[in-house]
Amino acid sequence: MRIQQIETFPLFYRLARPYGDANGLKMYRTSYIIRLTTDTGVTGWGECADWLPTLHSGFHERIIPFLTGKSVADRGAWLRIIRNWHARAAAAVSMACTEIMAQAGGMSVCDLWGGKHRSRVPVYASFQSYCEEADWMQVSLQQVERALNDGFDKIKLKIGGKSVAEDQEHVRKAQTLLSGGIGLALDANQSYDAAAALQWQTLLQSWPNLMWLEEPLPVAQVEEYALLRQRIAVPLAGGENHGSAAAFLPLMTRRAIDIITPDPLHMAGIDEYRHAVSMARTFGLRAAPHAYDGALSRLYAMFAQACIEPWTKMGTDSIEPVEWDVMDNPFNRLVPLRQENGAVTLPEGTGIGLELDQELLAFYQWDGSAYS
Repeated sequence: MRIQQIETFPLFYRLARPYGDANGLKMYRTSYIIRLTTDTGVTGWGECADWLPTLHSGFHERIIPFLTGKSVADRGAWLRIIRNWHARAAAAVSMACTEIMAQAGGMSVCDLWGGKHRSRVPVYASFQSYCEEADWMQVSLQQVERALNDGFDKIKLKIGGKSVAEDQEHVRKAQTLLSGGIGLALDANQSYDAAAALQWQTLLQSWPNLMWLEEPLPVAQVEEYALLRQRIAVPLAGGENHGSAAAFLPLMTRRAIDIITPDPLHMAGIDEYRHAVSMARTFGLRAAPHAYDGALSRLYAMFAQACIEPWTKMGTDSIEPVEWDVMDNPFNRLVPLRQENGAVTLPEGTGIGLELDQELLAFYQWDGSAYS
């Protein structure tokens, strides 16, 4: 099979009500979808994320001419070349090739990867807790309440974008809604130093529903993570921006973290992503996928979770949850799946087992203009 056609679908949506985390407010959401078609008519979908002008020019000026006519069977060699050009573009191409190989073999992506251990994968509702409004805390709590009404049994809130006192007040109020029975993760987006993170220690010790504290420090500060891990009363998680499995090695070998959070969109190919998850198991660590920016990449993260062994013998199936964006983002509807009672039933059938929403792809096509 040779690649005959590469279609691109750059998507853009301007938020009516900006929201954000410790890194600032988001004014828009984007996604970059591709579809590869072979000379035998087999197709595969892929997704990546970056600044749309960079991705679009990279695909049309370099990647598409390079890929056209290439054998899918030789993808290992030419994917390495694309990684050197643009690692995140390689993520989309590798997803599309994975689906093509599964489709050609008449099997699902999970079957291509050796078969799944489970058909349902847990997810957690992921929030951007800040907004422009003075009553941002109340806005956030209303969002949390909606997610609980929708059946989520795990959530993640942002901290680090306000003072420690304000963020603690926000989380205390959220905990009254959770009533101790809903799992809670806190994500500081690398905004603290160790001293600031330890200001949370008393509260962390008092909350039995805490799942993890995510990226309290810059992830490059491996020694600081190792020291904090010895003192903090909750598992530490991080690594969403790492681009390779090898990038996790310092955190793993130094025992500086409890849970890795790789993102299929941020790694140089879906095989590299799976390698990172497999490495976590080798080191006796958990892997809770970061999958905030893409519905198709989130599906691939769920496929990967379905195919790995439980991380512990405790419970009937101790598999880590996948991040589920619950904020205003129409691209969540690209993949027609929904969570029920905090988990998602994976699609059956060949390839990814479903079709992307073609009308949505057409409606939100980026027009090539500046974001501002």
